[in-house]
Amino acid sequence: ALKGKSVLDQESIDQILIQLDGTENKSRLGANAILAVSLATAHAAANSKNIPLFQYFNPTSFNFPVPMMNIINGGEHADNNIDIQEFMIMPIGAENFSQGMQWATEIYSDLKKILHKKGLSTSVGDEGGFAPNLKSNKEAIELIIRAIQNNNLREGEDVVIALDCAATEFYRNGIYHLQGESAELNSSEFIKYLETLTNQYPISSIEDGMDESDFIGWKDLNKALGEKCQLVGDDLFVTNVLELQRGIDESLANSILIKFNQIGTLAETMKTIHLGNLNGFTSIISHRSGETEDSTIADLSVGLGTGQIKTGAPCRSDRVAKYNRLLWIEAEESDLNFARNVFN
Repeated sequence: ALKGKSVLDQESIDQILIQLDGTENKSRLGANAILAVSLATAHAAANSKNIPLFQYFNPTSFNFPVPMMNIINGGEHADNNIDIQEFMIMPIGAENFSQGMQWATEIYSDLKKILHKKGLSTSVGDEGGFAPNLKSNKEAIELIIRAIQNNNLREGEDVVIALDCAATEFYRNGIYHLQGESAELNSSEFIKYLETLTNQYPISSIEDGMDESDFIGWKDLNKALGEKCQLVGDDLFVTNVLELQRGIDESLANSILIKFNQIGTLAETMKTIHLGNLNGFTSIISHRSGETEDSTIADLSVGLGTGQIKTGAPCRSDRVAKYNRLLWIEAEESDLNFARNVFN
């Protein structure tokens, strides 16, 4: 069906792949198999034009993303007692991407020293962040703030904190079970818990703050924090335009996580980002927990100018490959802009 098709017609090829599969959730051919062809098409098209991949996605306008670097892992990503899945840092005050990477890497290195001094584990979780047993989610945040301060950086100004609660993982029968803190909270109580954290610490982004099916909770969370905090839907939206449209219509969030293997093709991915842009949603290009060294998402984040990329700690080659690709792009394309202060 694809024989003789031009690789320059991404949308047409992706549509053929969708039709060949013929199922609503790409269960016949599989989203990963479809995505492999979709990505190969984009790479082949860029090669045919002799341009870098990011320039193929957008030939005229580029932005570097601020990295969302996961430096403490909990939840399903680690064998420890922390309920929140990811504690991330974002160097929003950096002058350029390389400076932001330097700050983040030095904070990560200092955090290891802090954990070691406290006799805590410095082994890493699925995405390269440290995975110690801690007393609470607050303790994780406070350790990160200490590492920021140890590098003569200002929390809340130079570097902010982002959370991925992955709340679906600890939501059962209408209750959010924070086992690490021996707490059982209903939706309104968990929203208050997140509100307290956000008031107490420089948290600028919360991903999957509520369970994927707790729509009333999402709406109430957006009312409580949407004006001051990026509220990101991952499990909620699964990079799907229909799910995102529901979120827009019902005011469930103000940001979407973009994982192209959730939806299966680049064309659908870009449509989802475009829909978000039209409705004032921010978009975050993201890796997955199970990753390879493929760095396509680095080019995608620069070419589409989403302003944020989430791809783990500066540890493990599958995570570092994306950061290295961004550093290479910056070194080779000195006239590109770094997306600073994305929340302003």
